[in-house]
Amino acid sequence: MSFGLALAPQTRVYGGFFIYSFGIGSLFPRLPDIQAAMGVGEGGLGLALIGTSVGTLISLTFAGPLLERMGHRLALLLFIPLMALGYGIAALAPAPMVLFALLMPVGLLIGAIEIILNLEADRTEHMLGKRLMNRAHAFWSIGFFSSGFLGALIAQSGIAPHWHLLMMVPLIALGTALLLGRFTPAPHRVLADGPAAPRFAAPSWPILVLVSATLSAMVLEGAGADWSAIYMRNVFAVEPFLAGFAVALGAFTQAVTRFFADRFVERFSPVAVARTLLTILGIGVLLVFFAQNPAMALLGFGLMGVGTSAIFPLAMSAAAQRTDRPAAVNVAALAQISFVAFLLGPPLLGFVAEHFGIRWSFGVGIPLVVLSFLAAGALGRRPVGQAVPA
Repeated sequence: MSFGLALAPQTRVYGGFFIYSFGIGSLFPRLPDIQAAMGVGEGGLGLALIGTSVGTLISLTFAGPLLERMGHRLALLLFIPLMALGYGIAALAPAPMVLFALLMPVGLLIGAIEIILNLEADRTEHMLGKRLMNRAHAFWSIGFFSSGFLGALIAQSGIAPHWHLLMMVPLIALGTALLLGRFTPAPHRVLADGPAAPRFAAPSWPILVLVSATLSAMVLEGAGADWSAIYMRNVFAVEPFLAGFAVALGAFTQAVTRFFADRFVERFSPVAVARTLLTILGIGVLLVFFAQNPAMALLGFGLMGVGTSAIFPLAMSAAAQRTDRPAAVNVAALAQISFVAFLLGPPLLGFVAEHFGIRWSFGVGIPLVVLSFLAAGALGRRPVGQAVPA
């Protein structure tokens, strides 16, 4: 039985990214309240958040064949609402290790959804013959912004985090049914450039340079999500809405930039766009680190959203275009290491925040931005339209 809206293939991809991130984004504006309820410091909260990372890494590594057997439509219809439910249950955790354990299954679901949606975006892109990936991730950012902004409003109302997150479950289930109820997977791509991506791919030296180019964006994007609300509360003692709004603002500026990123890459070159974005990212981090008032910090978080927007897709394109190994191997190696940085880096920054202050959880990103700026030359100087297809 089919239900839901009849949507064009690319619109369904955009809808999938939106409702998935809408299910994720509610948690982060409530992290200050969850931390306060557990009575722990940033280090304890950071340890707990690694539960999501562990589950996601396991799922990204092993879930692919299981999802093919289960069917991508059924998996999406079940996993997105279950992910939202898992967040609601996890918000009840009385201690960090309990939160860690409750977030692990949420991470398993997140990894599975990531596999399906990114694979579907790639296959739909190939089927239609036009670029979709940056715009698909723009809709991810829009969903994250929407639920983050709503979460900030609910936090201001004083509703407990677990009730807020549990109330979101039926809304997310309805949105999933409407947007993905008639989901039909796009045809598999015909692989003409070598073997499929291995489960574990060892990075070559050129891939490690590309990892360096993405490292600051991956770590600071996650840091903005995990720690910006707590930063605003700890440093400026702002009201709950403004703390939560810091999370949403970074997602909003990231979304806007992703919508227009492709045309700039096509007009200029990957390295020029990347270094421009990294300069903006560096300015944003410096503003957050030295902020003297909430407005200065919010401007910094907004610029961080711009700066983190398109670095990783540019690095993935550069990895795919290398000819030293099959494209699938280079892409897998870059993705695996970069996702480790994205998932594990920001929670570990909690220990930095607890021992040196919350400003330093962002300050440690400054040398990473410098490293990425120096390594960005590996992204290629030709406009993408002139690049040799992988």
